[in-house]
Amino acid sequence: MQRWRGLEDIPQDWGRSVVTIGSYDGVHRGHQLIIRHAVDRARELSVPSVVVTFDPHPSEVVRPGSHPPLLAPHHRRAELMAELGVDAVLILPFTTEFSKLSPADFVVKVLVDKLHAKAVVEGPNFRFGHKAAGDVAFLTEQGKVYDFEVEVVDLFVCGEAGGGEPFSSTLTRRLVVEGDVEGAGEILGRPHRVEGVVVRGAQRGRELGFPTANVETLPHTAIPADGVYAGWLHANGEAMPAAISVGTNPQFDGTERTVEAYAIDRVGLDLYGLHVAVDFLSFVRGQAKFESIEGLLEQMAADVKRCRELVAAAEAAAE
Repeated sequence: MQRWRGLEDIPQDWGRSVVTIGSYDGVHRGHQLIIRHAVDRARELSVPSVVVTFDPHPSEVVRPGSHPPLLAPHHRRAELMAELGVDAVLILPFTTEFSKLSPADFVVKVLVDKLHAKAVVEGPNFRFGHKAAGDVAFLTEQGKVYDFEVEVVDLFVCGEAGGGEPFSSTLTRRLVVEGDVEGAGEILGRPHRVEGVVVRGAQRGRELGFPTANVETLPHTAIPADGVYAGWLHANGEAMPAAISVGTNPQFDGTERTVEAYAIDRVGLDLYGLHVAVDFLSFVRGQAKFESIEGLLEQMAADVKRCRELVAAAEAAAE
């Protein structure tokens, strides 16, 4: 899959294509419907499929300080889109100048002049251009002028998550912040993931017999509520069952919020400096302060046992 950053990265000889545009944070199951439709349509027309997205999130430029917690960084979104069969991802730098582009100018400069759109696939609530003035109806009219089709796909999937609310990135973020990672996983179609580099912490886990990877998360990451979770630690191409702790470590009067993952039953791991990923499967318990270190150790052993069971059950169910 080709990855472009900015319109100037698009090959000069790029031909017709099927395009879909959106932030697509998380590439959740609703997003997947739209992207798969774009891929299928592109194959029917014998042209490549392109996803157009933005960096930073448009809200940060339009309303500084309002950047939402991100469900997936751009490289992860690209990986997920590649798995869906997308041929190219175009990341447009979202600047103040770009935000002032009218819907008509956006159509010409991006869809017509650069991507030579043969079809554009969107959800029913798609908005674009300055002050989000462009919508699907306007896009359809522009398609008649510039010779591209517009196809609308209903992305509203519902399940148990959020009490039956339609799946969305907003709902997913809310569930993650609340610690409902199982609900978030239902919407995403996979466990919620947090990434970052392993850095040196206070090393108390090592001293207590449960050495953890202290993950310095990427900016604006959607981090689950404080507590203990079962999941996986991905490092060196391996997915290791893990007990994951999120919080300030109140047992030792900590103040900095951290994400730490203990690779269950693994000895001698040296992950310092590596970029790793942590997948959250299930919430186990909230954060707590114990009367003694012995009480903490007893609880940690019980947590690890529970996490081992939850991950084993999930892996068995997936076989």
